[in-house]
Amino acid sequence: MNLVRAELERLSARRFVQLMVVLLVLAFAVTAATTLVGSHKPTVSELNSAREQAADARRSMEVTHQQCLAYQDDSLPSGTNETFPSDCSAIDPIRQDRLPIAADYLSGVFNFADQARPLLYFLIAFLVLFGFLVGASYIGADLNSGGVVNLLLWRPRRMTVLAAKLGTLLGTVLVLALLASAAYLATFWMIGQTAGLPGRLDGDFWRSLGAVHGRGLVLVLLASAVGFAIATLGRHTSAALGALAAYAVVWELGGRLVLEIIDARRPDRLMLSSHIGAWLSGGARFFDPRLCAGSSGTDYCEGFYSLTWPTALAVLLLLTGGLTAAAFAVFRRRDLI
Repeated sequence: MNLVRAELERLSARRFVQLMVVLLVLAFAVTAATTLVGSHKPTVSELNSAREQAADARRSMEVTHQQCLAYQDDSLPSGTNETFPSDCSAIDPIRQDRLPIAADYLSGVFNFADQARPLLYFLIAFLVLFGFLVGASYIGADLNSGGVVNLLLWRPRRMTVLAAKLGTLLGTVLVLALLASAAYLATFWMIGQTAGLPGRLDGDFWRSLGAVHGRGLVLVLLASAVGFAIATLGRHTSAALGALAAYAVVWELGGRLVLEIIDARRPDRLMLSSHIGAWLSGGARFFDPRLCAGSSGTDYCEGFYSLTWPTALAVLLLLTGGLTAAAFAVFRRRDLI
């Protein structure tokens, strides 16, 4: 317990961690202030006009669906230049995930229900970067400066010391992420109540937002562990930064280009960014024209393939677990002096 308390004090006292917290608060304040300045409470006339436009849009969707059905029955009047899908259920208003509402036609009005998910994605992206950098600098600086050696003189158990450092890092990042996300979403909810519209905040909305938040927290913890593991393997913070930059340039950019040149099938499933997006969104679909290369002109080929969140999570856990296990194995046998 004394070891964990000591590591918590060391982590909170690091200037880089304090700087990252300040940047987190600054980014949060700028985003909230920009949203507040660019929003206003809609007037009665604006709401009425928006409701009429939404009703017209829904009627137009219904008319188009009826025309599609008539086209399939060959009862559509001649001279109509409209094009319709082969399956009219694709444009059936009843089957749509979301119909036009008044909020879609309000300009300069912040709608919390519509904007909460994109705002949460922005926060998660910052927290992922925060966790990776803090995790790398936390262990990297101690290994490079000899702080780990001094700590081992007090507690000469390498695995215990490294596990305490990793556990303290993950616990601190988790608490900070929970506090930041709660304050972040509460602030924008207040903006929606006072200077915009709250939107439709039903049970489905909160469940969906909670699922994104939970997956985001898992991603933040995984990124923190990856940064910690790579810095442990490289004995320096710059090792994690270099590995991240090398992966992005060599594989995400260069590798993707090579895969396109050789006409590889389903290249996105080989990219870590695709699995991150699939996990965070609960699944992802990608288009690959090569999937339709062997189909005839009369056969319908969609050309899309999917990545499911269980597959994406398995890849992320395998990567994080492998790097962490390698870091512990190397740390156990390495000469630290």
